[in-house]
Amino acid sequence: MTPDPVAARRAVPAYSRGMRIGLLGGSFNPPHEAHRAISRFALTRLKLDRVWWLVSPGNPLKDVTALRELDARVAAAQAMADDPRIQVSCLEAAIGTRYTADTIDYLLRHCPGAHFVWIMGADNLAQFHRWQRWQRIATSLPIAVIDRPPATFRALAAPAAQTLKRYRLGSNAAATLADRTPPSWIFLTGLKSPLSSSSLRNPDGSWKK
Repeated sequence: MTPDPVAARRAVPAYSRGMRIGLLGGSFNPPHEAHRAISRFALTRLKLDRVWWLVSPGNPLKDVTALRELDARVAAAQAMADDPRIQVSCLEAAIGTRYTADTIDYLLRHCPGAHFVWIMGADNLAQFHRWQRWQRIATSLPIAVIDRPPATFRALAAPAAQTLKRYRLGSNAAATLADRTPPSWIFLTGLKSPLSSSSLRNPDGSWKK
């Protein structure tokens, strides 16, 4: 698929040079309070200017048969964000990417001067080694991992965490992560939220009220 350059430009939220931007990707099926809590936690701890929610057309590692329409998920995410510092984008649909590595490549090429940080929960770190070209992601931008009990120990013992162990920074470096040269990552504790999108879906894939 050849991306429509106009649609792609419109899908990139407004930013300025030097801005520190966290990227939180996911299906947001449905978006929930933990997405907002993680974003606000990252804004504070990482001293970010913005967090962009990248609403994926579909996660290659998950069953997408019960996935709600992209427009519905984007609208729900915008309502849930409820913070001018959190901006919702359907960039991956606009540029035709399925994999995070490709999305990051696009942003690094088309957003010169921005300082990006990839944000993920500990549950995602636990299976990060299964992501397409995960090593490329780790060498492309700093990564902030937010603790999501009970995934803590499984995440830190996972192949990706072990491979990248020597690049892990102490939590006291959180405020400088956006300015670090990758590979560099941090594991942040202090946010306790048991919510997950899967727990908010009915067996037929519809969202619980």
